[in-house]
Amino acid sequence: MNFFESQDRARKNTFQLVFLFTLALVTLIVMTNLLVMAVFSYTNREQIQDGGALLQQMDWRTFAVVSAGVGVVVLVGSLYKIMALSAGGKTVAEALGGKLIPPNTKDLKQRKLLNVVEEMAIASGTPAPPVYVLANEPGINAFAAGFSPRDAVIGVTQGTIDHLSRDQLQGVIAHEFSHIFNGDMRLNIRLMGVLNGILIIGIIGYYILYSASFSRRGRSSGKGAGGILALAIGLMVIGFAGTFFGGLIKAAVSRQREYLADASAVQFTRNPDGIAGALKRIGGLEVGSKVENPGAPEISHAFFAQGISGVMQSLSATHPPLAKRILRIDPHWNGDYYSSDKTDSRRVEEKADKKKSLTREELAKKVATVVAGAAMADVANAIDQIGNPKQQTIKYARSLISELPLVTIEAAREPYGARAVMYSLVLNPEQEVRGRQLKHLQEYADPDVFVLTHKLIPEIDGLEIKYRLPLIDIVIPALKQLSIRQYESFRENLIALIEMDSRVDLLEWSLQKILFNHLDGQFFKLTDTKARYSRLDQLKKEIELLLSLMAHAGHQDQNNIEEAFRAATKTLKLGGLQLAARNEIRLSDLDRALQKLAKLKPLVKLQLLKACATSVVHDQRISPVEIELLRAFSDVLDCPMPPIIPS
Repeated sequence: MNFFESQDRARKNTFQLVFLFTLALVTLIVMTNLLVMAVFSYTNREQIQDGGALLQQMDWRTFAVVSAGVGVVVLVGSLYKIMALSAGGKTVAEALGGKLIPPNTKDLKQRKLLNVVEEMAIASGTPAPPVYVLANEPGINAFAAGFSPRDAVIGVTQGTIDHLSRDQLQGVIAHEFSHIFNGDMRLNIRLMGVLNGILIIGIIGYYILYSASFSRRGRSSGKGAGGILALAIGLMVIGFAGTFFGGLIKAAVSRQREYLADASAVQFTRNPDGIAGALKRIGGLEVGSKVENPGAPEISHAFFAQGISGVMQSLSATHPPLAKRILRIDPHWNGDYYSSDKTDSRRVEEKADKKKSLTREELAKKVATVVAGAAMADVANAIDQIGNPKQQTIKYARSLISELPLVTIEAAREPYGARAVMYSLVLNPEQEVRGRQLKHLQEYADPDVFVLTHKLIPEIDGLEIKYRLPLIDIVIPALKQLSIRQYESFRENLIALIEMDSRVDLLEWSLQKILFNHLDGQFFKLTDTKARYSRLDQLKKEIELLLSLMAHAGHQDQNNIEEAFRAATKTLKLGGLQLAARNEIRLSDLDRALQKLAKLKPLVKLQLLKACATSVVHDQRISPVEIELLRAFSDVLDCPMPPIIPS
């Protein structure tokens, strides 16, 4: 199942969630009405004359009022929770006691984890998500949370950092990246909102009982007080039933997704021993994957492994049994778990002894050759790797990071340096324009950032263009740590630098589009990206503009431009599209077009991106501007694209 099919499946799972929520809501309404009938009968028991009096206590008007009340309470409870989580994945991580790992951390174990996340992110064509550690959790577990890759975070327990090898960490992180790309995170947050609404009835019952226990002190207990206590206890019982239904809903929605994420992790890393080893280490650890935080039950369906235990968990487990997951990955497993951290380390060392060690330069050259050859053989396959990158791209990402100057990559991993890196990337090569840009920074930028920008200029000027996108991916987590005031200042300064030469070229537009696409949602209100369009012909003007720009960007000869445009439109089987002249294409119009195209349904986005790729490979050459445009388009469409090597 590819990225687009997984996204489409996630949408269908949302419909399944709505159905299960409706079923649970109807059950709660019926149970609450029965409770109200029983309370009425108790308080009016002197008037009861026969066995049918219980039903006589409830008329249709009362039934409608109670039903509406239950419905409103549950829906408000659900919407409130979803709104509370609207800030993205960091809200979930912080609720579990997570602490952000600084991108420039000096802790060796944390650095190893961040390196793995960074490599996975660059190989996937998406900025590295912030990583949170649950420092007081000795068990091995992890989760991904957020509405989209833009606001996603990854959380890991301290036990994960302490007990897993690099390969095992890579397997776990690949599993979580799969959840990010497959649309599972958004479903998880909606599920949290739904469950909060279902449980709210029981919470109300608890507060009624708590209040009644104080109000009854010093008063005689009568039928009214007894009725209130009966109502409170009954609502708590209904809340317990809601907990049961919530567990069943989580199990129904979650279990199969874990198998798919495991399979994706193996496909991503091409190393089944990694994720299988992590699962075996969980089985051999005394605390296993347990998460002790009181908020764990609420997010248990998003964990890497079963995070909570109890009598009810056997009926409503959110994860398949550990042994079944291992056997799907390693069919020849003998049933032994890893009781020591050394087991996997020794196996890794033995394998390493059998392989010829490569220097950093040799590794980079070897990987670049392989990936470049694969890219030129069929660049259109890059679309098929969206959300499902190959293992060779991880190696290539690792080589790109290793080739970056140390001073540059260290600066990119902290907030001051990240701003300086981005300022340096957009400085104009013409000295007159650059002078005006630096004067602007001296006047409006943070003084320390300005000094660091000056220091980085020689390093950034000497970088090849292939390092631009990886650098953007690395700086984004650090830039997310800025305050709102700092970000607004940074944003204004970057736009001013880009516009200083009175024109915005496509490389500059792509850079700021990718950057602001991920950062604006962190600091400002998220825009509506709900899928609204299921057919390409609903957005013909927008598609026409996009494909026209793609054709002009990769070709200079008019005949080649027209041929590239025709080849792209042919793949869409969409008639009536006209090539726009270069001077008719305004970037402001392109921004508006992309806002609409981002609301296409997943399988339709696939068709559009394949058309863009067809335009790129039409002349058997790939230019840097085409790569960055394709990356920018896919990024805005929330379809992260792995690296492509220019010819």
